[in-house]
Amino acid sequence: MTTVATTDPVLTSKSSSRTSIRGRLQDALPKIVLAPSFLITVIFVYGFIVWTAYLSFTNSKTFPSYVLTGTRAYERLWRWTFESDPPSSWYTSITNMGIFGFLYIFICLGLGLLLAILLDQKIRGEGILRPIFLYPMALSFIVTGVAWKWFLDPGLGLEQTLHQFGWTSFHFDWIKNKDFVIYTVVIAGVWQASGFVMAMFLAGLRGIDGEIMKAAQIDGASPFQMYRRIVIPMLRPIFLSAFIVLAHMAIKSYDLVVALTSGGPGGSAWLPSNFMYEYTFKRNEMAVGSASAIIMLMTISAIIVPYLYSELREKAR
Repeated sequence: MTTVATTDPVLTSKSSSRTSIRGRLQDALPKIVLAPSFLITVIFVYGFIVWTAYLSFTNSKTFPSYVLTGTRAYERLWRWTFESDPPSSWYTSITNMGIFGFLYIFICLGLGLLLAILLDQKIRGEGILRPIFLYPMALSFIVTGVAWKWFLDPGLGLEQTLHQFGWTSFHFDWIKNKDFVIYTVVIAGVWQASGFVMAMFLAGLRGIDGEIMKAAQIDGASPFQMYRRIVIPMLRPIFLSAFIVLAHMAIKSYDLVVALTSGGPGGSAWLPSNFMYEYTFKRNEMAVGSASAIIMLMTISAIIVPYLYSELREKAR
């Protein structure tokens, strides 16, 4: 005799229904978990960006005003920028941003690449040197600023120490000199970020195929030629990534300037972020402060958006 197995269609439909519900819940679970964080980000980040942009077109002073006045706040900023004797520190802020941004980015890139090349030579003690170079990045900008303020203060730090050792002719008062105080911010910033850039370059160097280097050596290339013609061109994505990170950190720098120089003599060390805080919360010019914040956002976007576009385009290819 032959036994024919039969399946209850009702039980089968119930089982498939439960399976589909379970599958839908599993697919929806990550979205449910991330939904609160996404909502908070949309409200408290992008929502406030939109609100700040709106305030920049109003006549807000101490408190927000919703009376639109057009681009008056932006006109005041740029008028102060191009006047020969600007009545505010916006001109000083963007000038300092140019000096600080250029020196900070390119010194960090050069020093980080040099340190990475040295550590890539398999030198003795690399396991000790690597965390020493990386340690400053673990500190906050407040700690870095306070430490360098003590070190550069003529009455406490380097100058006073050398005077005690007998070198009384040595003077280093940049931190109190309005013409040089911005360079002390560069020194502190480079000290903190160059180790991080070194780690990025070192990872890129360790990812280069050794066979390429051996082939170049067989062809008679010198170490300098190998790095100039082979290694550095292959590190181009690392250069771009490091540039983006450093530019973003330079534009939004605030706490380092405050902790190190307290804004410098007469605001001579101000960056745009310091200008924005000063005018928004201390000088009761919320519209002008909001306009400066939007200009900072546009500057960062002008750097990051092309980078993201190129990355997405490469992935699409």
